Amino acid sequence: MVASMKTQIDHLVVVASTLALGVQWCEATLGITPGPGGEHAMYGTHNRLFKIATPANPLAYLEIIAINPEAKRAANAPTRRWFDMDDAALQAGVASEPRLVHFVANTSDIASARNALKAQGIDRGPVVHASRHSRRGLLQWQISVREDGQRLFNGALPSLIQWGKPDDAEPLRLHPRNSLPRSGVTLQSIAVTHPVADKLQAAYAAIGLAGVATEAGPANIVATLHTPKGVVRLESHGI
Repeated sequence: MVASMKTQIDHLVVVASTLALGVQWCEATLGITPGPGGEHAMYGTHNRLFKIATPANPLAYLEIIAINPEAKRAANAPTRRWFDMDDAALQAGVASEPRLVHFVANTSDIASARNALKAQGIDRGPVVHASRHSRRGLLQWQISVREDGQRLFNGALPSLIQWGKPDDAEPLRLHPRNSLPRSGVTLQSIAVTHPVADKLQAAYAAIGLAGVATEAGPANIVATLHTPKGVVRLESHGI
C-alpha cells in the first residue's frame, strides 16, 4: 500500500429493476424515502441516494440504481454498463426485489490503488471520468469500470472512486454526503464471505481498506444497518 493513499467505504450499491420499485423497496424495508439522485448519461442509468454515514464510515451513503428506460445513450457510450447491470444473472436476481450487489471504495489516489490491485493480479479496469448534475452543481468523479462491466468476486471487490477532477485540490468538496441530510439510517458494519476470502483480504490490504470483515464461505456481502424499522441486514447472496 502507498503510505499517502487513504481508502474507505464510499457507498453501497443496490440495483433495482426500476427506480420506482427501488423507492418502494426502500420505504418498505428501511422505513425511509431515499433522497434525489440524478442521471448517468454515459451508462444510461439513474439513481436515488441517502446518507448512512457514521464516525467509522464518514462518507458512506447508499445508492439505489436502475437502468433508465428513457435514456438516449451516445454512439460512443460503453457497450456494457457498470456494476454488471447488463448481466442476465444479475438482472434475474433483482427482477422481483432490489438487492445489495456491490460497494464502492473512496481512495485519495485511484491510480496507485489500481496499480496495487494489478500487483495482486487483479484488473480492476480503467479509470473512467464521469459526472452528473445535482442541485449543488456538477458532480465529477473518476471511477474504475471494466470494459466488460464486471464487478469481480461476486461484487465483493469494491470499485474504486476518487471524487472531483484529477487536479482538484478539494476532491471531497462536492461529495454527495455534503448535500444529503441525515436519513435515520446508519451503516453499522459490512462483512464479506467468499470462497477465495484470502485473495479478497490481500486486495483490501493492498489498497488500504480496513473495516470489512472477511471470512471464507459462500459468496455474500452483508451490510448491517440501523433503520427506523430496527436493525436490517442487506445481503447479496452471491449474485
